[in-house]
Amino acid sequence: MIVSGGEALVDLVPAESDATLLAPRLGGGPYNVALAAGRLDVPTAFLSRLSTDRFGDALLARLESSGVDTSLVQRGSEPTTLAVVALDGTGAARYSFYTEGTADRLVADPGPLPEATTVLSLGTLGMVLEPGAGAYETVLHREAARGVLTALDPNIRADMIDDPDAYRRRFASWLPSVRLLKVSDDDAAWLAGGAPAEEAAAEWIAAGVDAVVLTRGGAGLSVLTAAGEVASAPAADVRVVDTIGAGDTVHGALLAWLVRQEVSRVSELTPDGWSKALAFAARAAGVTVSRSGAEPPTSEELTHDQNASV
Repeated sequence: MIVSGGEALVDLVPAESDATLLAPRLGGGPYNVALAAGRLDVPTAFLSRLSTDRFGDALLARLESSGVDTSLVQRGSEPTTLAVVALDGTGAARYSFYTEGTADRLVADPGPLPEATTVLSLGTLGMVLEPGAGAYETVLHREAARGVLTALDPNIRADMIDDPDAYRRRFASWLPSVRLLKVSDDDAAWLAGGAPAEEAAAEWIAAGVDAVVLTRGGAGLSVLTAAGEVASAPAADVRVVDTIGAGDTVHGALLAWLVRQEVSRVSELTPDGWSKALAFAARAAGVTVSRSGAEPPTSEELTHDQNASV
C-alpha cells in the first residue's frame, strides 16, 4: 500500500467561462498524489488532517470516491487551507497560499504506519509548515528505518519558505532516509542554489538517495541513479489546458507503477524498467494537463487513451 502524507487544500483557479472569477478545485500536492495512485487501482491511503468544514468534507469524499483509504485522516475544526492560482499564457500555475491556523498543518504523528505499507510519499507544504512538518519528518525516518520505499517530492513553494538556507539544510537531513526523490528542474535549481540539475542530483545520490526523477515540463522526464542518467521519456503530445497537478500525477503514477511491478528497491530497477515507468507516468500526466485543474486519470482512461493512440 502507498501512503501519501501532506496537505490537502482548495485551489481557487480562474473559471473557464470568465478568468476574472475564481472556481474552487480540491487539491494539494500530496492529496493529488494519493488521488493519482488510487485512481490507478493501487491500494493507497492518505495521511493528513482535514477540516470539518464544508471543504474538508468535500476533500474526504473525493478521496473515498477515488478509492483512497481514509483511515489515517485526522479531522479538526480548523479551516481548510486555500491557494489562489494564477495561470500564465502557457497554462503554468503560480500559487498564493492562506495557511494560518489551518487544519492540515496541525497533523499529529500517527505512530507506525500499517504493516501493509510498502511506499511512503511526502512533500510540498507538508514538509514546510510546522508543527505538521516535524510530524511528517518523524514518520519519514521511522518508516525508512523499517525498509519502506520512501519517496519525496519537495515541490518548492518559495514564498512559503521564510529561511531558504534553513530549509535546504533540513532537506539535506532527509536525504539518507529518501530512496526516491522527484523534483522539477525549477525545484532542483532552487534547492541547489542554481547549480545544474544533473550536478545537484549527483550530490543527492551521494547523500543516500537511490534515484532522482527530474520533470522538465514539455521536455519530458528523466531519471538519474549512481550510474548516471539511465532513462528518459518524452512528455505526452497533448493540448495543455493548465499544468495544475501535472507533477503530482507523475509522482503518483510512478509510485503506482512501482507497486504494480512489485519493485521494493528502486536501486535494482533496470534501465528498461525505468523507461517503462517514466513512459507510464508521462502518459498519466498528459491526461491531467489536458483538462482544467488537478484531475488525474483512472486506469480505464489510461487504457482508452493508449488504445486510441495506437
